[in-house]
Amino acid sequence: MQDCPILIVGAGITGLALADQFQKSGKEFLLLEAAKHVGGNIQTRSHQGYLADLGPNTLLLRDPRWQSWLAELGIEQQIQVANPLARRRYIVNKDRQLIPLGPGILFHNRLLSLRARLRLLGEPLRGRGQDPDESIASFIRRRLGPEVLRWLVDPFVSGVFAGDPEQLAVAAALPRLSQLEKRYGSLLLAGLLAPRSPRAPLISFSQGLSSLPQALAQRLGSRLVCNCTVEQLEFAQDHWLVHSTQGSWRSPQLILALPAYAIAQILPPEALELRQLLLEITYPAVATVALGFARDQIQHPLDGFGALIPRCLGIPTLGVLFSSTLFPHRAPEGKVLLTAFLGGAQGKLPREDSGILQQVWSDLQPLLGIRGEPVLTLIQRWAHAIPQYDRGHRIRLERIQTLRKQWSGLTLLGNWQGGVALGDCLHSASECAKQWAQC
Repeated sequence: MQDCPILIVGAGITGLALADQFQKSGKEFLLLEAAKHVGGNIQTRSHQGYLADLGPNTLLLRDPRWQSWLAELGIEQQIQVANPLARRRYIVNKDRQLIPLGPGILFHNRLLSLRARLRLLGEPLRGRGQDPDESIASFIRRRLGPEVLRWLVDPFVSGVFAGDPEQLAVAAALPRLSQLEKRYGSLLLAGLLAPRSPRAPLISFSQGLSSLPQALAQRLGSRLVCNCTVEQLEFAQDHWLVHSTQGSWRSPQLILALPAYAIAQILPPEALELRQLLLEITYPAVATVALGFARDQIQHPLDGFGALIPRCLGIPTLGVLFSSTLFPHRAPEGKVLLTAFLGGAQGKLPREDSGILQQVWSDLQPLLGIRGEPVLTLIQRWAHAIPQYDRGHRIRLERIQTLRKQWSGLTLLGNWQGGVALGDCLHSASECAKQWAQC
């Protein structure tokens, strides 16, 4: 049994960023990771001259301090800022045409009916909602109408969260929307009156997003132990006993930076209610499919970030990114790279990879004007993709935190709280480090 002042379990981006903060402040700790590689769902693959991110694809640099942090890590020179064309995003309309999104899309007849557009004019006159746990679908129907939900918000939710707007809570998943309603009483008025923050750069790296967790791992050195699966946790005499495939440790401070279901699997049996609450947080399965084509195989100009596909069209594919447009050198000369997504809370994944490939290819073929088969295919299944902030999530998190405090020295982190984006994970790690600095 080895002693360690602080044990962190989970070398996803949250655990890595927190460990980096601890190292800079001189804390003694050890970071344990079950996999042979770090980064969790951040996974970049290079094949035949293509460079594909099969998990998260971009990082929004919303905190100006992150730029200097990346310089400290030695990867500032590898930063690639997204093509300005990334500001253009497409959506598929009822005629199965890709139309660009923009400020005027709500009042454009290529997406919404005249009746829906007239309804929007009365949005500032509608009262504020009373349900603190209202779903996204209910919120949008009430404020903007069912067509806006069907053609704009539902594809956004399914494409970004892999979720179902009927189940996701607006205050938990899209808190800014409910905050704008509370402050301005209207989303349209908020669009006119709310102060606008400077546009944060959207970035990746020349070798893909995996460059970030790899740089963090390299800096941690021997403080990081990979291929180390935690099998059991015990709590005795104000210390945590962590039993793993590479030995056992004793520590007064234990930080679990893991998915909710993974935390539930290793908590002591006595933490029954805490385990049950964590298991209530669902993670739908998603498949990421990278497709390479010769440029002349695709008629669409691919002049944007990508396209979202409304669920009401009956097309299983959630959306597609124009990856080789977003960042340079993602495909060989004369080739293009697309990254599509399938599954989610409103869909099902075929059992075989061949079925996933066939579905995505057949869905995208008429939308983008694709001729012939792809010259590259990479498929990554995520059995537990994105945690769902469903109705009841905030109350569940409050109860989880109450129960967590009953266990001395236990901290729980992960993208099942605080936001699912990479930037949210970095922010959570930073806030946790600040709290530790005050101890």
